[in-house]
Amino acid sequence: MKLGLGLYKSTLTAKNFAFARQAGATHIVAQLVDYIRGDNPRLTNDYHRGWGETRNQDKPWTYEMLASLQKAISSHGLTLEAIENLDPSHWYDVLLDGPSKNQQLEGIKQLIRNMGKLGIPILGYYFSLAGVWGWNLAPVGRGAANSVVFDADKFDLSVPIPAGMVWNMSYADPIPGATVPGVGREEMWQRLQYFLDVLLPVAEENNVQLVAHPDDPPLPELRGTARLFYTPSEYEKLFKVNASPASGFECCLGTLQEMPDSDVYDLVDRYSKNGRIGYIHFRNVIGKVPHYREAFVDEGDLDMVRIIQILKKNNYEGVLIPDHTPEMSTASGWHAGMAFALGYMRGVIQTLERS
Repeated sequence: MKLGLGLYKSTLTAKNFAFARQAGATHIVAQLVDYIRGDNPRLTNDYHRGWGETRNQDKPWTYEMLASLQKAISSHGLTLEAIENLDPSHWYDVLLDGPSKNQQLEGIKQLIRNMGKLGIPILGYYFSLAGVWGWNLAPVGRGAANSVVFDADKFDLSVPIPAGMVWNMSYADPIPGATVPGVGREEMWQRLQYFLDVLLPVAEENNVQLVAHPDDPPLPELRGTARLFYTPSEYEKLFKVNASPASGFECCLGTLQEMPDSDVYDLVDRYSKNGRIGYIHFRNVIGKVPHYREAFVDEGDLDMVRIIQILKKNNYEGVLIPDHTPEMSTASGWHAGMAFALGYMRGVIQTLERS
């Protein structure tokens, strides 16, 4: 197994590539969008209200752009393992079943071809209308560290999505009073099946794996729209919809643990044996929906050492990244939190590999 670091668009810098290498990482999972303005895109107090805006409809991720990023990453002794998530402005009508759906799918096909030419093996996606919504940042971690917390009692989960927004980001100017129509689970599964049936053959041809992120928060419905991957059994349904070997999990341990009645160890054991796990978000949580908080990697409800033992037993060769973590009380809280997580992960991996 390999140690990696996930970086957002504004953090894909030489300084952070050097930081990743210094912390022992060998791989990068890159997100080419910033979801919140600021130095740390994930951690602001009001991001349940929206993750910002994107107006990149006519700005596809080109071969040249990906090649330049890959070259910058490799110059620091790192490998670009995956592109995580699509820009909402590149696929909003795929999610909404809108008039530009097929045109936008053609753009994703070209992205997959470009990734194949460059040897970037994994594209992560999260098929959801509401996206990640309802989180807050509060000093609830160990030692009053700032950490993500979800408390369903704090706000109305049925607030409709404004028109011009999908995946918790605005891609168009809002229309006063207009909202995204509600959608049921059967319709959402049909939309996902169309997405997979169109793209998985292209992914197979180009040696790229498409990996799906589970729903966070894992609720059956959010903001009037059905969720697809809110229980382990629903997540595993992904392979019944389309059994292509190019389909896989973006295995977020924290999100899986947040689900009621989840057996994360069993799921990791079964799917790390057969190449269905593209890469792993190695993060820990305390609690489950409707109330949970993100925790330092060594203090949550999951036994993270046991997870790595399972992966080692199954000869898992993919990448583990911290994803996100509580901030530490330093001048650079994000870097300190990531360094702590990476150090823990590297120590456990080395210990088990030498045993």
